[in-house]
Parts: sequence; structure tokens; C-alpha cells
Amino acid sequence: MGETETGSPICFGSSTNVATAKGNVVILQKKVTALSGASLERFVLHARRAAGLRGTANVLVTTSSVVRGLNRRFRGKNQTTDVLSFPATSGAPSNSGRQARHAGDIAISADIAARNAKLFRHSVADEVKILALHGILHLAGFDHERDNGQMARQEAKLRQRLKLPVALIERIQPARRGRGRVARPTLARRTA
Repeated sequence: MGETETGSPICFGSSTNVATAKGNVVILQKKVTALSGASLERFVLHARRAAGLRGTANVLVTTSSVVRGLNRRFRGKNQTTDVLSFPATSGAPSNSGRQARHAGDIAISADIAARNAKLFRHSVADEVKILALHGILHLAGFDHERDNGQMARQEAKLRQRLKLPVALIERIQPARRGRGRVARPTLARRTA
């Protein structure tokens, strides 16, 4: 879960469903039931604002094999994961001469999202949004492996605010007294 590579740009390439507004680019290379590019773009805009992320975030929803290729290319890990975050290194100049602020790029595996949605009994569209929120928090500088639960608390708070089911980090926390076993997601590391 939540793999991050600093400064590695994603070339989104060709797509089937592209939505752009407020500077975000959302590309659905793999179709997700009940989720359009426009609805995911609106969610990304709301999630960015809720997380306090300055700058745009591009989101690619694609296959596990594409995410695996990105993970191999930019992180040297030949394995798939549910979400990859690529924070931008700096803003590019805009036509007006001011710095256009781009926070980074997020790649989401629709295949793993579908599997997790079934496991956690919610829609694939909700799972993609959970993964997008997780990626946005990484772009905002959060790191669940090193922050003593700060990202988990923020993700849980924003999940409630954005009306999403169980947060990604909450799913990997050890089971609490009598609540049973918590399923383990694909991966859970962030790298700098």
C-alpha cells in the first residue's frame, strides 16, 4: 500500500477516459464500474482541498501490470502494488510566467482495487477513491511508516469527512480486542 517515489514523473500515455478540471488530470485506462473520469476528478479536487495539498495531482487508474512496470522502473521492485505516489520535485513555469504548482502523480491498480473492494465489501469506485486519498496524503508529505500514526489519524478523519469506508491504513493495523483478524493489503511501504 502507498508506495512513493520522490520526483519520478509518470508518463500517462494514451487513455480511454480523461477528465481535467482545476489543473488535475484523471485518466481511467481501465474502466471501473460506477466511476467516471469526471467523478474521480471531482473527488480528487475535494480530497486535495481537505488534505491541504497545494498543487494539482494527476491520477492514473490502470492495470496491475502497468503499476508493476512503474514500480519496477522507478523503484526497482518487480512487484505490483495498489497505489504509487510520485511527488513532484518542483513546479513548471506556466504561460503567465508564474510557477504552476504540481504536487505529483498517483497510479492506482484497478485490479487490486477490485479485489480489495470485494474483500472489504464496498464498491470498487469507493476503493479507488480510498487509494486516491492515500496517494494524496503521501503527496502532502505524510509517511505512515515514520510518523507514529499521524497519517493514519488524518486518513481516518478525511475518510469520514469525504464519506468513504474503512481507511487504507486502518486495514493494516493489528486487530484490536475481540474485533477479529484484519485482512492484509498488498504492500504498505513508502520510500523517499
